[in-house]
Amino acid sequence: MKFCGILALVGLVLAGCGKPDAASPPVLFSDASPALPTKAQPKLRTLKLWIGPEEITAELALTAIQVQTGMMFRTNIPENAGMLFVLPYPQRAGFWMKNCPESLSAAYIGRDGVIQEIHHLEKNDTNSVVASSDNISFVLEMKEGWFERHHIKTGVVVRTELGSLAETFSRRR
Repeated sequence: MKFCGILALVGLVLAGCGKPDAASPPVLFSDASPALPTKAQPKLRTLKLWIGPEEITAELALTAIQVQTGMMFRTNIPENAGMLFVLPYPQRAGFWMKNCPESLSAAYIGRDGVIQEIHHLEKNDTNSVVASSDNISFVLEMKEGWFERHHIKTGVVVRTELGSLAETFSRRR
């Protein structure tokens, strides 16, 4: 699997801070940040997901460092594989593409598993793509254009082989 992406708000997680209030701006990494990864992370644990009628296999970014590293430095993106970022609390998620040599599509998903937004993430773009909603609990990155090719739009539910996203990951919250 070869994807890229990084959670712009992960700085809060790494710093051990609590949930910011709604007026707080997202915390972004700068080029000078010593915490930025310098190589691709190994393949992460996977889980089957159903996005409407489509079945995919998603790597699970569960820890702060896994979320921060995301798909940096990876190439050759398979069609039906992705990375699911499990956020520590509902938030106005923001992702960027530093050190990501291939563009992606990302679904910003609410706690209920419903896709709220779908965004294009341009390769190597250091501008964060911030959600319109402050209730994003999951982000699913896929090969560029995947959602469009598979006719997946906002309002579609994402489920796991273990049940809903909320049921599957409620133990982590």
